Amino acid sequence: QLRLVESGGGSVEPGGSLRLSCLASRFNLDNYDVGWFRQAPGKEREGISCITGGGRTDYHYSAQGRFTISRDTAKRTVFLQMNNLKPEDTAVYHCAVRIRGSLSWCFRPEKYDYWGQGTPVTVSS
Repeated sequence: QLRLVESGGGSVEPGGSLRLSCLASRFNLDNYDVGWFRQAPGKEREGISCITGGGRTDYHYSAQGRFTISRDTAKRTVFLQMNNLKPEDTAVYHCAVRIRGSLSWCFRPEKYDYWGQGTPVTVSS
């Protein structure tokens, strides 16, 4: 069964850090692109970062310099290290998978075929 399971969310103060994980069971990450998206209450889903099957990465401007995406292909896991978190980062974070494609599709949710249930992140003092 193809599944995506996110973990690592939680509540932190502004300036804090979290490391999200996306376990992509039964996916060979060399053949699939993985994206991280987030959705805050009352807002549209927003693409944050992605890593292609070839290992190329991209970031939304709001995440550049603060977030880092990486992967462990042997463990079929993709990580999102989030540093210097801000209240506006509060959202439910989802990972998504698609067949290896174009980096230009990174932030387009309609290009992804499989989605996890999400892990909530709250940044508040």
